Formats: sequence, C-alpha cells, structure tokens
Amino acid sequence: MQILRVIMIGDVVGDPGLDVLERRLPELIKENSADFTVVNGENAAGGFGLTPELLERILKAGADVVTSGNHIWEKREFWPVMDTEKRILRPMNYPQTTIAKQKTAGRGWIQLEKPSTKGTINWLVVNLQGRELMTPLDCPFRTFDTLETILKEQNPEGNPISPPIILVDFHAESSREKESLAYYLDGRVSVVAGTHTHVQTTDERVLPKGTAYITDMGMTGVTDSIIGMDPKICLDRARNQVLYRMEVAAPQSEGKTAVQGIIAEIDAETRKAVSIKRIN
Repeated sequence: MQILRVIMIGDVVGDPGLDVLERRLPELIKENSADFTVVNGENAAGGFGLTPELLERILKAGADVVTSGNHIWEKREFWPVMDTEKRILRPMNYPQTTIAKQKTAGRGWIQLEKPSTKGTINWLVVNLQGRELMTPLDCPFRTFDTLETILKEQNPEGNPISPPIILVDFHAESSREKESLAYYLDGRVSVVAGTHTHVQTTDERVLPKGTAYITDMGMTGVTDSIIGMDPKICLDRARNQVLYRMEVAAPQSEGKTAVQGIIAEIDAETRKAVSIKRIN
C-alpha cells in the first residue's frame, strides 16, 4: 500500500496567524513527509479577506492550494487575482452571473499534478460553502455533482489519466450540514474538512466508505482570543448587540499562537483515507 499524506490547515487569522504559519508549516510538512498541503486563507488580511502579498506568503510557506470562504470578497482589489492565480479558490457554489458583462470572479476547484518521491499524483481541491445560518448560495450538494459531470467529460472512459485524490474544504456554520455533506460524499472524495467556525472539533474520523472527516479544523492564530479576534470587542458585540468591527487579537505572550488543522493518510491506489489526526 502506497500512503499519501495530506496537510490541511484551518483559517489563518491576521498577522499572528501568518507569522505562526510561516514558522510552523514548513516544519510540519517536513516532519510528516507531506505530499500535498491546503491552507484556508480567507481571514489573513486583518481578519477579513486576502491580498496578493499575503497570498504569496501563504504559498511560500508551503501551501499548494489556498482555499477561502465568505470573507474572500472583503478586499475588492483582490478579485482580479482570483482570476489570474489558479491556486486561490473561492467557494464553487457562488452563483455565476453575466450581468453587465461581468462574471463571478475566481474558481471553486482546481485539478493539478504534483511530482513527489511516490510519483506524480493527480490532486483535485474543491471549495464549497454552506447555506444553513449563512447567506444562501447554490446547493453545495448539487454543485459537487456538476463537478463530477465536468470531470467525466474531461476524462472519458479509456483515458489513461489517473483519477484524482479529491480534497474538500467545506466552509460552513452548521455542524449538521457539514456532516451531511461528508456522508453524501463518503467514498467519492478522500477528505472533507470543515472551516469557518474557527473552533477545532474532536470528531475526526474515517467514514464507512473511506472518506476522512472533521467538522472544523479550527484556526491558525492567537489562541488566547475569541475565534482569533480581540476578546473585548467580541464581548461588546455579544452584550450590546452593536456590530463593532472586530479586530485581530494580539498575542499577549510567546506561545499563545497555534497552527490548527489535520493530517490525513490516503491509500494512493484506492484513494480512500486510512487515518486522520488533528494538528494543534
């Protein structure tokens, strides 16, 4: 059995998150002989959105693909980058539009081949966003099904290209919706990893048909905080119900930042997950 190791990292929050990612991710990749790395970067720019410079920092730290979510639209100047840089994804199930001759910026999935010591591996990363307790988008379940149709058209039967290892970042609020998508995709993809809530869950497991799953990978940033943000501002928002703009928490002492995510082992031949464990 040839085992492939995948690292997926939860939402990077602000400068503290970027700093700890740059320090720890190269070590994690080396320590675990990781074959592929995915990082969610939608909160890297002061907690909201992404910039070209910060995207470059995440890629240089070792990310092969950067995923995102609802906050990717916060920096409008970044929108054109989503059309030119293939390694940044936004959720695939945003509605497509041609109003005023404009289309929805960016892409929701990428397929690429990456050489490794185990040969050249065909990878496919999909970014989806949930609808429960969030802005309603196109159905993430049906959207994934359309991707399968696209792949069959691109790779008809008899084509020698190997089937891809499929990794899904599901950016969603509802635990029920995340688990539902995971069971819907069980056996069809190798990993379904949740993002968005910034709170790492302890339900990592391999589902019956071979898909590794966790409800939320957590976040990469200041741990002595409220979801990576300044606790006082978050408390004032909760108590007063006034939408004060949140700010990234500052680390109060050394060691108060962390990288959170998962490492999954995948059988290269069957594309089924063998194991999944948390990074914290």
